[in-house]
Amino acid sequence: MNSTTDSIYGFTAERLDGTTVSLDTYRGKVLLIVNTASECGFTPQYRGLQELYTLYAGRGFEVLGFPCNQFGKQEPGDAAQISSFCESNYGVTFPMFAKIDVNGPNAHPLFKYLTEKEPGVLGLEAIKWNFTKFLIDRNGNIVKRYAPITKPESIADDIEKLL
Repeated sequence: MNSTTDSIYGFTAERLDGTTVSLDTYRGKVLLIVNTASECGFTPQYRGLQELYTLYAGRGFEVLGFPCNQFGKQEPGDAAQISSFCESNYGVTFPMFAKIDVNGPNAHPLFKYLTEKEPGVLGLEAIKWNFTKFLIDRNGNIVKRYAPITKPESIADDIEKLL
């Protein structure tokens, strides 16, 4: 799952369809990595994330969604249910990955890496809730971590600077 390189490109993740993808696939692109949930107060952010993706995908931008059920059990569905929900309710076309843990001993290695490299408020590494976002530059470096309350549209200027 994780190579010895100090980069997001050393990780793999499973998509909702069960295929495994190397994050090296996204080398050279600006990424917004987000832990998501279908039954959260922040779930309408899917719309804003899709708008960013639609606006910037042609310029080398990707949103990577990682469903997580660790916060209030707000992502109870299986892969097919998550996929259907995202597509039918928000028209999501950006890559969605299999449900993962983002905190604790079973946290996905990518999120362990992201939280170690870019701790949140007061230097606390743990993700506090769904829709925490990490902006990654074209070289795989973490540029900024955004709180769940940060609306996707407010990140547009930061994305523009990296494109």
